[in-house]
Amino acid sequence: MRVTWDGKALDLKTVWMEGPTVRMIDQRYLPHELRVYVAESYKDVAAAIREMVVRGAPAIGAAAAYGLAQAAMQGVEPEDAAEVLRATRPTGHDLFFAIEYMLRAVGQGENPAKAADAYAALDEERCRRIGEYGERLVTDGSRILTHCNAGALACVDIGTVTAPLRLAHARGRKFLVYVDETRPRLQGSRLTAWELAQEGIEHVVIVDNAAGLLMQQGKVDLVLVGADRIAANGDVANKIGTYEKAVLAKENGVPFFVAAPTSTFDFAIRTGREIPIENRAEDEVLSVGGMRIAPEGVHALNPAFDITPAKYVTGFVTERGIVRPADVRKLRPGAARRSARRPAKKSTPKKRKRR
Repeated sequence: MRVTWDGKALDLKTVWMEGPTVRMIDQRYLPHELRVYVAESYKDVAAAIREMVVRGAPAIGAAAAYGLAQAAMQGVEPEDAAEVLRATRPTGHDLFFAIEYMLRAVGQGENPAKAADAYAALDEERCRRIGEYGERLVTDGSRILTHCNAGALACVDIGTVTAPLRLAHARGRKFLVYVDETRPRLQGSRLTAWELAQEGIEHVVIVDNAAGLLMQQGKVDLVLVGADRIAANGDVANKIGTYEKAVLAKENGVPFFVAAPTSTFDFAIRTGREIPIENRAEDEVLSVGGMRIAPEGVHALNPAFDITPAKYVTGFVTERGIVRPADVRKLRPGAARRSARRPAKKSTPKKRKRR
């Protein structure tokens, strides 16, 4: 991703390997400070995933791939390291997809570092192709709502949601992005807004609960979100609050698209009811910037994700094309790819009249 920091133009990836260490942008300090976290072992990588130094399903997958490479290079039994990494965060599928990828590669005698680099390169290529398919949804003058961060910071580079935005912007289209702040960790206002500012893409931050009003007023033309896991029937696990946006979009006739690579699809899970929902520490809700905002003695619930039923999804923007929920099974490994590649215009239903 292109970054300007202290007057210097930088080209950074979210996570990479440098010698024996795994390095990643420490997202806990953005947008105020650009720090690089250095992991000396796979246990450091696991800690970085748990503590959200790195976050976003594809980026977590890449970090785990590098962690397993690091473990193999340090003589650690691959399955032992895999067990530690699997236990970090339960909801996102890319973590488990990447671990299985690396276990196969190492088991077949591949160079661990090269295998992890290859996995990271695949992530970048998937995002690039998501951009090519999805940019057709971003028309001149459109107003796009997104939620949480599904940008380069959530992947190795480029991003899923931001891939179409970057490409449409590069091709000269003018559009506005509404950035949900995304409580409680504010990944929208801290991270997505930072990325869009770096790219020069017009955007405005809104409180999460303002999205419904904007749709009701006819000021949103498209909702575009990422995903952490997608079930075989098209149900979507994504950052808490996504379900509400999908229901509101359906009610107000706004197309709702999910941008995600096929590594995020879990065909072993039939419906979203089988997706485990991570519950995080209540302090994330009760405090902001280390300062408590709720009275002492008050407790909080903090589910990190929710499930959006497939009936609310207009289409999935993947590296294999834009796919309707009814056609998700065609993305299953080994399925014919031709049927998965549908032009955006055919995949986008006509908008309903606004109420």
